[in-house]
Amino acid sequence: MSKKFDYDVLYIGAGHATFDGGAPLAKTGVSVGVIESGLVGGTCPNRGCNAKITIDEPVKMTREAQRMNGILKGDLKIDWTKNIEHKQEIIDVLPQGLTDRLESAGATIIHGHAQFKDNHTVIVDGKTEVTAEKIVIATGLRPHRLDIPGTELAHDSEDFLNLKTLPEKITIVGSGYIGMEFATIANEAGADITVMLHSDKVLRKFYQPYVEKVVNDLKERGVKFIENSNVQAFTKTDKGYQVTYGDNQTLDTDWILDATGRIPNLDELGLDKIGVEFDKTGVFVNDHLQTNVDNIYAAGDVVSNDLPKVTPAAYFESKYLMKLFSGQTTDAIKYPVIPSVVFTSPRIAQAGISVDEAQKKGYEISTNDLANYWYYQVDKEPIAESKQIHDKDGHLIGVTEVSDQAQDAVNALLPAIEFKFDREQINRLIGIFPTIGYAAWHRA
Repeated sequence: MSKKFDYDVLYIGAGHATFDGGAPLAKTGVSVGVIESGLVGGTCPNRGCNAKITIDEPVKMTREAQRMNGILKGDLKIDWTKNIEHKQEIIDVLPQGLTDRLESAGATIIHGHAQFKDNHTVIVDGKTEVTAEKIVIATGLRPHRLDIPGTELAHDSEDFLNLKTLPEKITIVGSGYIGMEFATIANEAGADITVMLHSDKVLRKFYQPYVEKVVNDLKERGVKFIENSNVQAFTKTDKGYQVTYGDNQTLDTDWILDATGRIPNLDELGLDKIGVEFDKTGVFVNDHLQTNVDNIYAAGDVVSNDLPKVTPAAYFESKYLMKLFSGQTTDAIKYPVIPSVVFTSPRIAQAGISVDEAQKKGYEISTNDLANYWYYQVDKEPIAESKQIHDKDGHLIGVTEVSDQAQDAVNALLPAIEFKFDREQINRLIGIFPTIGYAAWHRA
């Protein structure tokens, strides 16, 4: 460690953009500090992916049981309180486990809020100065809040994940990942759900014909969608809350979820003071994840780019910075294919070239009717279809699927897309049969 600074590398934030690379970096002998104002692990382990997929598991099980009615006997119902308690059992141990991982590798965790004093110095909680040769901004995203009267009456995704009792009527403002996943979960658990859209499209980054299948299924289950809602205000009433929208229309509800997106978590970090360039989309970096201030870097969701804001992307960037800072590489970051999925029921997963882009470029697009494929009939999936995209040389370059097992099918195909397998190479892959992975390769 340079005697000039407290640390060689200082991370601000302790999520995946930090610990996945920060722990192995510390093991190389580089002195590593981590500043975290909340729970170690950040959003994904504590109030995001891990919590969400845990409370979604009973939804997946009840949906399958409904389809297998007549083979399975008895009705399954979700006990919301027990579901949330189980979620907490899963995630409560994660912060300490990640703390142990960092500290056992040699990193130092500093609890508090960081603010830049200069490009080598941050002040923690307004009193303690910490210096470093290099600093990584890894503060992630936070929930966006509508700028309307009564916005303080609405709740965010963390509040939803901590609901000990499920309200009878829930209004969800926003139809992205969070809005649609939570609408699916709460509807299956018995709540009356209304989703208010900013425009007339749901899940705009996904293939819309597949999105329509998911939306139509939710409508059949009682979920209401209000397009172009133009939400104007939230107010408290004697019986609950009221949402004012459209042409002075109102909707009575018991609970409001503001799911209008997530924004870079950069408040009071002091980037203006040191000249780091950023805007509402995040921190600007070059192809080495370096900001315009040469000793300051950024990684994870806080970076301004067009990549999916998903945990594996933060993991990849964190691992890249570990190699860069430890001298294992000087190359620019080269991103792999990054898939994305929305955990509705059914799921929609995608990777590589999108169907819309393939249509514009004239690539070969094949459609697979999976609902009539025998493996999807085992659990009687009524909604199951995929589109696969090949270039003129026969390489698989893109896939999107809607089904209860879409994420596993797309995961199975990622090596073919990333490493540009041709059909002969794909035909040499013998998978385990019968599995969804084998079925995915068989269609490729």
